Amino acid sequence: MQFVYRFPVVRGIQAGREYYIGMVPLKMLSKLFQDDEEYVLPEYRAQRKLNEARIPVISKYILENRDDYVFSALAASIDGEFSFKELEKGIGTGILEVSMDARFLINDGQHRKAAILSALEEDETLADETISVVFFEDKGLDRSQQIFTDLNKHAVKTSNSIAELYDSRDELAVITRNVIAKIDFLNQYTDKEKDNLGKYSSNLFTLNTFYTANKRMIRKVGVTERTEEVLLKYWSMITENIEQWQELENHQISKVDLREKYIVTQAVVIQALGRTGNYFYRHPEEDMNKFLPKLRKIDWQRAAEQWKLRNIKANGRMINSDAAIILTSNVIKQGIGIPLTEDEQFREEKFLKNISK
Repeated sequence: MQFVYRFPVVRGIQAGREYYIGMVPLKMLSKLFQDDEEYVLPEYRAQRKLNEARIPVISKYILENRDDYVFSALAASIDGEFSFKELEKGIGTGILEVSMDARFLINDGQHRKAAILSALEEDETLADETISVVFFEDKGLDRSQQIFTDLNKHAVKTSNSIAELYDSRDELAVITRNVIAKIDFLNQYTDKEKDNLGKYSSNLFTLNTFYTANKRMIRKVGVTERTEEVLLKYWSMITENIEQWQELENHQISKVDLREKYIVTQAVVIQALGRTGNYFYRHPEEDMNKFLPKLRKIDWQRAAEQWKLRNIKANGRMINSDAAIILTSNVIKQGIGIPLTEDEQFREEKFLKNISK
């Protein structure tokens, strides 16, 4: 057999089958992995159809983080003849030689591969960098499809909260973590891993809820050198002036009663508070101390008439749409004396007109 591909690899065994892990230069990916399988009917492929929209996102990640991007291994099946030559008996390292007629089929990592090739077109210095590839022997289409299924079936996407907890590149994520950490009440009751809380969770909020609320707060202006200072002051004052949060701190109300009788722990309210905060972010000359203490006068009870159909459906379930966030923010703004924008005023009048019919 004639060989053209030679990979230094480490041999391993899973389920009684040998597999090999090697380092492949990025410039070799286009030669090893052809895209012709992309156009075959799904039942005759060993991989899902490429989602073109993902490629520029991943490619941008590489190019913007040129000095510290990270990729996990690709997984591929070798359809053809190959031979492993151990350097020294028993050590499990050696050279994997693959026939020039063999095909390499990606079982996991097709979007990473496509994004790397796209990034290479813009930055040729990536060419000699490497990515690890796990090579399996191709035992036919059924086996390749099963490998794809096994590698992806039990994969769990990380929650937004934990991604924001660990992300050091996203300035707003870093600022949000810092702000939460500095406000004792929020730090105590914010889950930094989950995006959804169970009915009996010991936490009241998620990190992702505050992150997205902060995005609403800084919208159009973006992160500046004063962002953390403003957000810290704003959320500190929010915490001080929502009476039910203070009552929980002082053991005057239970978490069960807080969740069931009031809406101040609901995501739609936190998002509405973020939207409300945009006014102060855009108008640094305004004194929050003149407005935010008036939050104490807002009726946050679920049964309050002002929330019906605004953020609570007729059946009592919460509404978490953008429209509900705007309408909830309208109540907060009016309650503390902040003027509505033209769009907010239009939506408010339309809402009031609809419920009066």
